[in-house]
Amino acid sequence: MPQLTDEAVTDEAVIDGVPADGALADGAVTDDAVTDDAVTGQAPTDDRERPGTWMTPQAYGASRAALWTGAVVLVTDDDGRILVQSVDYRSDRLLPGGAVDAGEAPCAAAAREMSEELGIEGRYPRGLAVDWIPADTPGFPPEMRFPGEILHVYDGGTWSPERIDAIRLPAQEITGIDFAEPADLPALMDPGDARRALSALRARINGGGAALLEDGRPTAPTALDRLGVLRTRRSPHHGTWHAGPAPEHLPVRDHTGWLFAPDGRVLLLIARATGAARLPPLTAAVSSGAAPLGYRYDARRAHPRTTARLTALPPGPDPAHARLLATPEQVRELSDWGPAGHEELASVHTARARLGLPAPARTPLTELPDQGIRW
Repeated sequence: MPQLTDEAVTDEAVIDGVPADGALADGAVTDDAVTDDAVTGQAPTDDRERPGTWMTPQAYGASRAALWTGAVVLVTDDDGRILVQSVDYRSDRLLPGGAVDAGEAPCAAAAREMSEELGIEGRYPRGLAVDWIPADTPGFPPEMRFPGEILHVYDGGTWSPERIDAIRLPAQEITGIDFAEPADLPALMDPGDARRALSALRARINGGGAALLEDGRPTAPTALDRLGVLRTRRSPHHGTWHAGPAPEHLPVRDHTGWLFAPDGRVLLLIARATGAARLPPLTAAVSSGAAPLGYRYDARRAHPRTTARLTALPPGPDPAHARLLATPEQVRELSDWGPAGHEELASVHTARARLGLPAPARTPLTELPDQGIRW
């Protein structure tokens, strides 16, 4: 940042670029090094250039970029779908939120907009993303003279059915709301808005702090971003949850495992072609202490789950899947398991405790190396 001053510097303050007595280093000067003309605001008596990078406050202010500021809120329901709203002035969907007023903090603007648009009072102090939207973004009419925008995305959390039922729309502007599958956002929203919402959702699941975006794209992509997680629809598994082994008379499909690393996280597979997340089969790793956890019952089929302790991951790149470690909560948030997901998650943590493993803190998902790993 350049030094700002209205004051002139005397010849004694700097002679041939070398500070004289009373002058400070790096272009700053003491009161003793300023002439009476500088104190009175008069121009210096000669035309010699000032040392360093000097600008008047007026010149410096004129040199700064002017940008709009906005704030939106990302809200999900129990199934991991994102709240989007329809408005009366455009055809695509939007996250709730809007412009930050003059002198208003972005966080306060987010709370105000949620109250005005959905009738829900609350505070949203946790940021998920900050996006820079360039001035040449399509869709803004020339007469608007759009200068670019810094848009803050805040975490509205997961809303219960009761909180959703409490939504009250205003008489104008907001014409309806929906909860959309994350992969459907590009078809419902402006491309930049969809990229921003998905990046913010991945940042929430990842748990590594707010994402810095440029036109909706992360400047430092995480494993979830690189693999394009949530770009395709999640496979719904809304069957009922039952603890214990599956009955022998039921046909079995998709026998998968909750395979625990020593830190309490579990192995998760991400399809490279689609970004879909799934629990691994028991053959995906070397494990010990396997025990039946329970099963999903759906369409007269059982989908068994087994728990085990990971001891090694075989070497060799998998062309179809990336292998990551995730918390059980992150696995659920990347899956569409319906209401029974809560029951399955509770069973998973009971099994983890029985194995003597810690409850893992939410940390960014870790992609495991192709050469394998041993625990």
